[in-house]
Amino acid sequence: MRPAGGFRVSSRWVIARCSVALLIASTLAACQPASRTGSERESADAPLFAPTDVRVHPFTAVKDWTGDGRMDGVEALLELQDRFRDPTKATGTALFELYAYRPNYPDPRGDRLAAWRGPLRTLDEQRMHWNRISRTYSFQLAYPAVRTDRNYVLQVWFDQAGGGRRLTSQVVLEAQEARVDTPADPVPVTQPATRPASRTTAP
Repeated sequence: MRPAGGFRVSSRWVIARCSVALLIASTLAACQPASRTGSERESADAPLFAPTDVRVHPFTAVKDWTGDGRMDGVEALLELQDRFRDPTKATGTALFELYAYRPNYPDPRGDRLAAWRGPLRTLDEQRMHWNRISRTYSFQLAYPAVRTDRNYVLQVWFDQAGGGRRLTSQVVLEAQEARVDTPADPVPVTQPATRPASRTTAP
């Protein structure tokens, strides 16, 4: 093959140049970062919404959930919060401890009365305990000896699955009978039945 300028171009030279060009193109393509799949994006975003704090929801209270007129225990609503302070879900295990209340002590916990474990590791457990309205996990902590005329301290821990850090919270469950037996001082039904234990004053 002889081009117009008088130079003779070998077919081998053309093939070699094309091979080099293809090699460079494939090398550059290999160096480009691959687009992330949907699962990779979800994995990268997960820490943004992982729980960073836990609190016992104010509607936690002594309850009669069998309808027989006697208190059955404590209905605990557990709220997990992400870094944006919004309610979130998580897998792990909730640990509860109920203590007698000691007034006028820096640590209001007296004798330990009962303890419970609440696993949240399977899909069925998540469905069983998740409350869509309050966006909390609901647990019925059976303790037939509970009384409505006494204060209690409820301590909760949440151990995240996969080696996450342990979160904890503590509240005082205030006696309820004083509110029920005092019609002259009505209390809205939405008033929380708990208050932060940190409000307890030292002696």
